[in-house]
Amino acid sequence: MYRESPSMMELVVREHNIQKAIKKVKKNKGAPGIDGMKVSEIQGHFAQYFPEIKQKLLEGTYKPQAVKKVEIPKANGKKRVLGIPVVRDRVIQQAIKQVIEPSIDRTFSKHSHGFRPNRSTGTALKECASYYEAGYTIAVDCDLKQCFDNINHDKLMYLFERHIKDKAVSTFIRRSLQVGAIDLSGEVAERKIGAPQGGVISPLLCN
Repeated sequence: MYRESPSMMELVVREHNIQKAIKKVKKNKGAPGIDGMKVSEIQGHFAQYFPEIKQKLLEGTYKPQAVKKVEIPKANGKKRVLGIPVVRDRVIQQAIKQVIEPSIDRTFSKHSHGFRPNRSTGTALKECASYYEAGYTIAVDCDLKQCFDNINHDKLMYLFERHIKDKAVSTFIRRSLQVGAIDLSGEVAERKIGAPQGGVISPLLCN
């Protein structure tokens, strides 16, 4: 008997994938989002509300909440602006990342080491050492200025949807990019470009 393959979002909302995501988010800890929910509370929250969350995700009607705007000092004296999602949205982002990352990551350059599984500054240095041993003696140091803050949503989603053919997943990702940021005064800033630094899936999208 023929069975249709599950959609990508159906893979995302499978119980074992959600539980794996919850475990990962709890391990990473992190501050509460705008709703004040702590990481320690998320297991009970999903136990109570998961059927409703699952249905909305599958239907493409789930709406992520605004992120909490937090400023942290940088070594150069400037401040880095983070957007902290609520814990529930962090779990959903993690669950999506677990499903889509393998198929997206394989399209990246083998020379790219940032924000990737089993890669780090250590693997980057090892590759640099191999170039040096091969006779290369010049290195170019450059930086993408405010990379997360300047991502064009339409261009990103065009590239994303070339690899991920699931409307429900794409809808959630776009909504996560567009959520507003609320600061300590309660003022909401709209987001037309950029990906929130603090979002679980933002580094993957940045790559």
